[in-house]
Amino acid sequence: MLDEEQQLILKLRKIEALFARPGTEGERRAAESASNRVRARLAELEHVEPAIEFRFSLTDAWSRSLFIAVLRRHGLRPYRYHGQRRTTVMVRVAKSYVDVTLWPEFLQLQTVLHEHFEAVTKRVIAQAIGADAGDVELRDGPALEA
Repeated sequence: MLDEEQQLILKLRKIEALFARPGTEGERRAAESASNRVRARLAELEHVEPAIEFRFSLTDAWSRSLFIAVLRRHGLRPYRYHGQRRTTVMVRVAKSYVDVTLWPEFLQLQTVLHEHFEAVTKRVIAQAIGADAGDVELRDGPALEA
């Protein structure tokens, strides 16, 4: 049986393969071929639709690292300007590519990672501290204004 980390890697690879839009069974197994198709589709799109600058603000280090990896996997070059926060990621790409491929793929991968991190965190807290790590108790009473 596969351990949790191997299962996570397989899930992430399956999601990435869905967005690479492989055509044949042989192509599904060829990661390099999938990468080339994604990059070719992006290059085609840039001839029809100009690349524009996008700014993404990612709230946690895990999401930021994942997003940068997805951008690079698609042949894009993430950057940020001096003075921008470390949580900011900039990239030049066609809007339709972000809407149809890049952002949906990232969100699916992020969901899988966050589910994994949540499960690991709960298990580690339960084993190391032995206390319930569930949500806080809800009480009736005045709520503080923001």
